[in-house]
Amino acid sequence: MNEPGRFLIGSTMGHVVRMALTGMIGFVIIFAVDAMNLYWLSRTGETRLIAAAGFAFAIQFMAVGTCIGLMVAATALVSRSIGDGDAPLARQQATSAVLIALAFQAVIMVVFLIYRHSILDRLGAGDEVAALAARYLAMSLPTLPVMGAAMVLNGVLRAEGDARRSVVVTLGGGLVSLMLDPVLIEVLGWGLDGAAISTNLKRVVVFALAFRFARKIHDLLARPAWADVAMTLRPFLWIAVPAMLSQLARPTGNYLLTMVMAPYGEDALAGWAVMSRVILVAFGGLFSLAAAIGGIFGQNLGGAQFDRVRSAYRDSIIFGIVYVLIAWAVLYAVTEPVIAAFGLVGDGAAMVRAFTHVGAGAFLLGTGLFVSNAAFNALGKPGWATAINWLRDGLLTWPFAMVAVGMFGAAGVIYSQVAVSLVMGTLAGALGFWYVRHLGPETAPKPSNAPMMPVD
Repeated sequence: MNEPGRFLIGSTMGHVVRMALTGMIGFVIIFAVDAMNLYWLSRTGETRLIAAAGFAFAIQFMAVGTCIGLMVAATALVSRSIGDGDAPLARQQATSAVLIALAFQAVIMVVFLIYRHSILDRLGAGDEVAALAARYLAMSLPTLPVMGAAMVLNGVLRAEGDARRSVVVTLGGGLVSLMLDPVLIEVLGWGLDGAAISTNLKRVVVFALAFRFARKIHDLLARPAWADVAMTLRPFLWIAVPAMLSQLARPTGNYLLTMVMAPYGEDALAGWAVMSRVILVAFGGLFSLAAAIGGIFGQNLGGAQFDRVRSAYRDSIIFGIVYVLIAWAVLYAVTEPVIAAFGLVGDGAAMVRAFTHVGAGAFLLGTGLFVSNAAFNALGKPGWATAINWLRDGLLTWPFAMVAVGMFGAAGVIYSQVAVSLVMGTLAGALGFWYVRHLGPETAPKPSNAPMMPVD
């Protein structure tokens, strides 16, 4: 741990911009490679492959959500210990978090493998498309524990403030996919099987890089000990469980929206799959922001620098709004090239146009949701983030979507998300501002080696 507490000094806006932009490089590369994966599938001329990838993505998204929740918990605990100057505790927590992630994701993997056919059936996938999606899941889910451990390790790097090596980790996985996807999918003609193989290899590379950096560069991993796991488990789960529930809200919303889309046929589902990838590429900076600022909040909370917590929250909102405006303008400009590149027609093309022209604005409205989630998870209120996310994705998403598709057809799914984001983004952002404004010695959570409950 070469530079403990690096977020405790310097401009908070500088830290926000550095962590978000460096993280964005890795996020965008990974998501762009995923979009290229879909592009190579589209080159086969079989819309059913793209539709199958879309259904599989809806399920994988749920698994990724649990991984992100585990990463959030690791980042919160480790960054707080670093800010408090307790390096041995940070190492114990990091190691224990990796072991917990491996075990938890192994259970998730088994459950999804067993019930993948039932889940696809409930999503409304047709027989042939469902069979293709199930095969892809059977091949790609076994490396889910590896992905979970890799994401926790990358969260540990972010907790320490090493944005550069965190980017290298994600870039390494992206480059593997960039090289392998065209060969496995098109040259060898393996289609979805090739995409699954590439995904597995990418996850292994990401884990190897993150492990090396955490262990060799920063000495953030200790010798595994069950006593350390037992000590870490309670405070870790106190953050991880609500964080995972929060992260599962979005894929659940995506699941519900996919169900709403299914009756509109393969063209609409292909457009939905393409749009899902476009969102991840275009708004990688916003997702990176949410992942990056947890460490900034955590270190300053551990160092009892509450004014810096407040300024970091404000600066994160400002950065997010500026970023979304730029991304929205770029999306508007590239609408037709994207539609042409993926060969979208009918409802598929209409959905992409609806998103790039109008729907992208939902992220402008939802910036407060991303930033407040990171703040609540890092600052001792993970349950608040859970409640807000499930109110958005579990309660409001489906009825808003059903009303909107009745008015606008398949593209109504996009318009419904703008309305939902207007309501929940405003509410979440305001609640987050209120919480950090009242944060102080009497209201701050207990130290990270104690159960993560607020002090009365």
